[in-house]
Amino acid sequence: MKKYIISAIVLIGFSLSGLAQGLQRDMQFWRPYDQRGLNIFETGKEDTVAYEGLRVRIGAHFTQQLQSLSHSNTADAVLNANNVNTNQLIEIGTGTNLATANLNIDVALGDGLRLNLITYLSSRHHPETWVKGGYLQVDKLNFLGLGDVDWFNKYLTLRVGHMEINYGDAHFRRTDNGNAMYNPFVGNYIMDAFTTEVGAELFFQNNGWLAMVSATGGEIQGGVTNPQNRSLSFIGKLGYDKQLSDDLRVRLTGSIYTTSSSQRNTLWAGDRAGSRYYMVMENTLATTAANFTSGRFNPNQTNNITAWVINPFIKFQGLELFANIEQSTGSARGETTDRTWNQLGTDLVYRFGTYEKFYVAGRYNKVNGTLFGSGAEVSIDRIQVGGGWFVTRNILAKLEYVNQNFNDFAATDIRNGGRFNGLMIEAIVGF
Repeated sequence: MKKYIISAIVLIGFSLSGLAQGLQRDMQFWRPYDQRGLNIFETGKEDTVAYEGLRVRIGAHFTQQLQSLSHSNTADAVLNANNVNTNQLIEIGTGTNLATANLNIDVALGDGLRLNLITYLSSRHHPETWVKGGYLQVDKLNFLGLGDVDWFNKYLTLRVGHMEINYGDAHFRRTDNGNAMYNPFVGNYIMDAFTTEVGAELFFQNNGWLAMVSATGGEIQGGVTNPQNRSLSFIGKLGYDKQLSDDLRVRLTGSIYTTSSSQRNTLWAGDRAGSRYYMVMENTLATTAANFTSGRFNPNQTNNITAWVINPFIKFQGLELFANIEQSTGSARGETTDRTWNQLGTDLVYRFGTYEKFYVAGRYNKVNGTLFGSGAEVSIDRIQVGGGWFVTRNILAKLEYVNQNFNDFAATDIRNGGRFNGLMIEAIVGF
């Protein structure tokens, strides 16, 4: 049934786009899906596109990888009921991963009023088509006929929907299933702060200063059962983002996410599409779809959680520095004490050539904290080095070397002495 609904949406979108005479025209207050979208965080308040009536824009992202990784561990054998060693790593080698794809639909409903819907056409976790989420974005209130609304139109943006939450700045740079256009690397951070929740956010920006408040249902799907286990999540962001000269841009933001209880919070497990490093550190019983978070770490703070992150971003000519300094404290249901996890991520990117069509990049990423269940103190570190080439503004090719280590895990844990490393090649089309 879902496939028929999506097909109908696509057909309606193409029909309306033809009537609007311009399938691929840019939208108001919108982030392009190609190279022009690089280093755009929240959409700005510059009204650079005229509203000319109802218009539907159909776009997409398609991504494919060639993976050549190896992995190893030193864990003790742990046998299941069928006498299978669940700590034995599955054999992996060089090969191609499942191609992933997104369908991007944007609709101009009114002057400063836009609808967004993103659908995963193919993903590692779900090979079938399914909706990621969508929202209604309001940048102007003229359509309400309230009279003078400059106070809103100049400074405020409202989003309402079942949407990607605006916690931190890393989610603007991460790979989102088929959309790997904005990420200079192949993989996301080890602890990947990304989820979709039902709620609303109000964003203020003026002369470089920015602030946001948001409230959501606190869960990826929501629900009305077990109300005693559910409470709202609150998100806040404060920062400054300014082009200080032709050569220098500086951005610094701080964000917080907090909820007192949840049936199952997914701040660290909201990416249902899957990671890029297929089958690393998985045992012989694993499957690509079921074990879709290979290489990542989820601290399992699924009940109460308070996370904060500081994100500096500096771009001087072609040189970019982005950092992710983060701490998350919380627990799973049934735990009597909270656990804390820390994450540090540092990205250094140098873009060069005409229209900065080439780049080289390096990342250091480390997480450490207390494991759920055992209470052990462990850490994971990763280095990524690579580069990319924008063949056109719609086509990107990447090459990456990755090396990740798992430290201080128990001898009975499959991650004991764990390591994976090797090369990844990725190609992306976005429009």
